[in-house]
Amino acid sequence: ARVSPRREASRHAASSEVAAAAAAMKVKVHELRTKTKADLTKQLDELKSELATLRVAKVTGGAASKLSKIKLVRKSIARVLTVMNQAKKDQLRIFYKDKDLVPLDLRKKQTRAIRRALTKKEAGMKTKKQQKKDKHFPQRRYAVKA
Repeated sequence: ARVSPRREASRHAASSEVAAAAAAMKVKVHELRTKTKADLTKQLDELKSELATLRVAKVTGGAASKLSKIKLVRKSIARVLTVMNQAKKDQLRIFYKDKDLVPLDLRKKQTRAIRRALTKKEAGMKTKKQQKKDKHFPQRRYAVKA
């Protein structure tokens, strides 16, 4: 059972691919959230390159295990991108927190009618004329016998 060096090298490469795929399968969102942006971009690049190799294997008629791995890698890429986009949006929310004008996608969605409705402050405001009426003609107080 002597194995040629070339076959041993290809077998070693295949086992490292399987290990890399197993690592790619275990992309968990709670782990991604602890990583920095640089780590996430690095992992994204690795996943994309792996997806490219899997697609090449698909065209050349690779093993069924590689074909089934394509879906897992695509979902992992989506998870990484989702975490990156959520982190970016959180940073933008912090940046625009005390600003007067906020981008549309960071505003509350609600319904169109609610967005157009008067605020509590606007609804409670009185005109100058009404303020004068209230001042000069206050509501009468009656003393009621018990």
